Amino acid sequence: MSLKPSVCLLACCLALALQPAHAQTALPDAVKVPDGHRVLLETVGVGEITYECRDKANTPGQTEWTFVGPKAALNDRAGRQVGDYFGPPATWQAKDGSKVTGTQVAVAPADKGAIPYQLVKANLAEGKGAMQGVSYIQRLATRGGVAPASDCTAQNKGARQVVKYQADYVFWTAK
Repeated sequence: MSLKPSVCLLACCLALALQPAHAQTALPDAVKVPDGHRVLLETVGVGEITYECRDKANTPGQTEWTFVGPKAALNDRAGRQVGDYFGPPATWQAKDGSKVTGTQVAVAPADKGAIPYQLVKANLAEGKGAMQGVSYIQRLATRGGVAPASDCTAQNKGARQVVKYQADYVFWTAK
């Protein structure tokens, strides 16, 4: 017995929708978490990234939009805020006060108009709570957040622009 194409399409769509957000198989290798880790917490970061028009490093007379820092609410899958993300340095803080910073390991391109995927190696958490034991943090499913499209020139050097963004932040711990 063969299934109708519409039934197959529905089944395929349902299978994709039920895939966990942290499914590593579909990700670029650069941002995959090494074996020996499991998901500790999944959040959706909703917020903004600030950019400033500054001189390009080692290029006198040229300017560019430079990343200043993020500010986002970290929400669980039900939309309840469970923490905050801010920086610099990049800091993820749970509502219980525990927090973690980290060092970027790798990035990989995301969709056009979205900041790249990212893999961060976490430092030891501060405080006891939700961030305790975090070993890696992934930024996935990004939307928005890229540097402004407007001109950054010597005339508007020092100007700041805020750009909206959203991303999934997946926190991993050693098994």
